[in-house]
Formats: sequence, C-alpha cells, structure tokens
Amino acid sequence: IKDRKSALENHGLREAIKRICTEKPWWGYRRVRAWLVRREGFEVGRKKVYRIMKELGLLQPKRKKKPRVRQTRSKPRPNRPCQKWGIDMFKFMIDKLGWCYAVLVMDWYTREIRGWSIGTRAKTGLWLEAIEKAVRTLPEGARGYNLKLVSDNGSQPTSRSFMERCQLLGIEQIFTTYENPRGNAETERLIRTIKKDFIWIENFETLEQAKEKFERYVTWYNRDYPHMALGYMSPAEFAREYAAGMKNLAA
Repeated sequence: IKDRKSALENHGLREAIKRICTEKPWWGYRRVRAWLVRREGFEVGRKKVYRIMKELGLLQPKRKKKPRVRQTRSKPRPNRPCQKWGIDMFKFMIDKLGWCYAVLVMDWYTREIRGWSIGTRAKTGLWLEAIEKAVRTLPEGARGYNLKLVSDNGSQPTSRSFMERCQLLGIEQIFTTYENPRGNAETERLIRTIKKDFIWIENFETLEQAKEKFERYVTWYNRDYPHMALGYMSPAEFAREYAAGMKNLAA
C-alpha cells in the first residue's frame, strides 16, 4: 500500500511539473520547485525536481556567463520599498495593428510592478501615464519617501514635460550613463521575464485585449511570481514580510 501511495504521489508530481513547464516553458527547476512547494503544497526537494525535469527533457539549457562590464560609478541599491524605482519601455507586435509599446515602473527593492501603460506610439505620454499610475499606489503620494527614479537617457524620460512632472510629484530622477549598461538592469531583467513568460506565448488581436491581458499578468506577477532575488517569494509576499518586520521592530 505504501509503495502504491508513493507511486501515485510521484505520478502526481510528474504531471504537475509537466503542466507548469507547459504553461511556463522558460522556468528553471528551482523556480518550478518553489511554485510546487509554495503554491501547490508539494513537499519536494530541488534535486528530485531537477531529476524529473531532466528525465522529461524539460531542463533549460545553461546560459554562458557574459564577461563583467566595468562600471564607471557605483550603482544605487535600495534598502527599503519605495526608495528606488526603475522605468523603461519595450515594444511588442499586434498582428492586425503593428508595433505597440509598453512602459513599466518597478520597485527595485520588492520587485513589484508599480505602474504600467500600453499604447501604439512611443510618446512621453505613455511614460507619464505609467509613473502617475505608480504614484497612485502610494497612499500619500511620492513625497516623504525620498523616492528616486532610474531611467536611461532616452527622449521620453529627459523630456521637459516628464522631468517637470517628476519634480512636481517629488521624485528625483537618476539617469544611467552610456558606459554603464547595468545601470537599470533590474528593470530590464523584468522586461525579459515579461517577454518570456507572457508576451511570447500570448496572441493579441486588439490594443484593448493586450491591455486587459497585461493587467491580469501584472496582478499575477505581483501576487504569485516566485522571484529568485526574493528567495522565491512573490513581490507581494516579500513586501508583506518587510512590513511585518518593520512592525515588530516598532513594537
């Protein structure tokens, strides 16, 4: 009976792994294992998940490490939420419409997506919409947080209207240098995750549909995505743990 139960459990585990890898084909075994443990209640180690994924041919090929790029100045690193945000833009295709553009605002500490916008033109208005949406997640606005916003030197974040709006909102802008490709790496890494986990496996027929699906993805990402930099907690879980720790310190 024990052997039969173990066989059934292993079968259930293998089926769960196949389902997760079908839905998220770019996930590695560590992230798959974190999802199994945190979201589906399996008690399983990384080695077993690795072994099963290897047997099923579901392991991701190892990426070659790129040589380190010398940075011209130290990179600002946050030690609390809402201290440093990153903002950036990427484009994707809607077959019947053409190229569309998405702007993201990310909290570097919690890895949360704070604000976003999607449109058909890469104008400053998209960036303004995203940052204003991000600021609305703060109960009393950005003032009082000493918030810094990191971006590249593109025409949108350096435009007069965007810089004036940031100043009005109480946000200090930081621009990455041309010789420092890792200056906004956290935000660019988030964009890569979104492309792999969402954009490349979805089909969009209209701009409205893209916005609806993207909103659902952002909600799922913030609530459930097992982030390696957060110990495979989701951004929301990490933010709650930080808040609980601050509350205990104040008690």
